[in-house]
Amino acid sequence: MNKVILMGRLTRDPEVRYSQGERSMAIARYTLAVDRRGRRDATGDNSQQTADFINCVAFDRAGEFAEKYFRQGMRVLVSGRIQTGSYTNRDGVKVYTTDIVVEDQEFADSKGASGDSMGGGFTPASRPAPSMAASDGFMNIPDGVEDEGLPFN
Repeated sequence: MNKVILMGRLTRDPEVRYSQGERSMAIARYTLAVDRRGRRDATGDNSQQTADFINCVAFDRAGEFAEKYFRQGMRVLVSGRIQTGSYTNRDGVKVYTTDIVVEDQEFADSKGASGDSMGGGFTPASRPAPSMAASDGFMNIPDGVEDEGLPFN
């Protein structure tokens, strides 16, 4: 079984390209900074790396979603599979790659809570916290969701 679940912050806005051919497809690449769990030394020295930087690639609708809504500093939850590969660069050196091919991605912070520590500042639609329910008992629909087409009229 090849299954990966990650939660981390985007190191920069996703880089999106579109494939050539009969049906153009979005291909979004982004890097997640995923904190490592573990012990810190007693002196509080943080000189050791405490995060891993993991490359992710999202195709088609997932790529379009990342392009539209994901911004630097946001905390997101990603599930997918590990894919390895290799290529020979211009200098003739073989380079090995490891990417997470995204199968599912979602916001890990409530609206307005993400990005401030890294300067991201995200305002478009994100999943609202349950405490953001309107007085009639229904959750408020975040800005921009109307454009996505709700599954009902």
